[in-house]
Amino acid sequence: MSTIWPFAFYFLQFAGFATVGPFLVLYYQELGFTGAQIGLLTGVTPLVTFLCSPLWTRIADRTGKHRLLMSASLLLGIVTLVVYPFFPGFLSVVVVAVALNAFLAPVMPFADNATMTMLGERRSMYGRVRIGGTIGYGVAAALAGLLVHQFGLRSAFWGCASLFVLAFFASRRLVHGEGPPEMERDRRGLRALLADPRWIPFIAIAFTGGLALASFNYMFSYMKDIGAPEPMMGLALTIGTIVEIPVLFFAHRMINRFSSRTVLWLAMIVTGVRMLLFAANAVPGLVLVIQVLNGATFALMWVAGVAFANEHAPPGLSATSQGVFNAMVNGIGVAVGGFIGGPLLERLGGRGLYLVFGIIVLGVLAVVGLVQTRYSLREAS
Repeated sequence: MSTIWPFAFYFLQFAGFATVGPFLVLYYQELGFTGAQIGLLTGVTPLVTFLCSPLWTRIADRTGKHRLLMSASLLLGIVTLVVYPFFPGFLSVVVVAVALNAFLAPVMPFADNATMTMLGERRSMYGRVRIGGTIGYGVAAALAGLLVHQFGLRSAFWGCASLFVLAFFASRRLVHGEGPPEMERDRRGLRALLADPRWIPFIAIAFTGGLALASFNYMFSYMKDIGAPEPMMGLALTIGTIVEIPVLFFAHRMINRFSSRTVLWLAMIVTGVRMLLFAANAVPGLVLVIQVLNGATFALMWVAGVAFANEHAPPGLSATSQGVFNAMVNGIGVAVGGFIGGPLLERLGGRGLYLVFGIIVLGVLAVVGLVQTRYSLREAS
């Protein structure tokens, strides 16, 4: 019973993301924004997440007001979504988009932290609760197109706001935990994480996860380059979503058997290989086969990352740890991927883009692995 409300929250929150997220670029194009302006919007907003996610979560850990701050974040985000379509000018859209990302930045870290708290000794079962988000995204993605077709692109913002209202009520049933007594809390915040030698490699790997996530925003462009028809594009997205479900359902077995760190490494290695397979492939139908690996990439990376952050959080910094993880993936990682993805697509095409991203991901993993090995050898001597 303790997992019903987190499951419901993930379902509604990700359903909201699916309602508006895929249509943002189309909305900006409808407003007449140039490619450079759209690139600036899609690149700058993740940086806001990078800055605000650790800030909000750190304040929550210092004050113990996790539920209050999560509720405030959601309510402010809902209001911003409602008024979003009424500001059509570029500068006003930048302001509203930045505000929206600033308000919503800590919502997922708060939810992940509360879920881990409510699971207690069953924290490894996080993946089964997080399935709610995958199901919600898949259901809403199918319905959002009908909504936009019937009422226009502006309705996507209001549909998302409506789902977030329901998510707000579900969030009020989450239990965040009080954490250790004030005297036992680590007051150093981010410095406490960086002082732990296990966190620097983790942050680097989380960054590559965000980079990979950003690269798949260009997947439809890549499929168009190799001659895939539009129905196949939608099918590829559907396959990628469906295969996440069994991976999330059984992720706890892998984490319990191997460790969150090992599973995280496995997920990122498969991510790099998946990108290289896209780069090598020129046959549209094979994209659907490669998409089967989707479940072993982002979904597994996220579950393992949340578990690692929870396991290695200093006293009183559980939400902060989740905020840092979220900031590296959905903040700086996605931002950097967005900034370099456009030029790479223009100069090298879809296959060239995935070749470069795959090399970057596997290259970062190789460097991190080498540094960790040398550090371990030095400690052993």
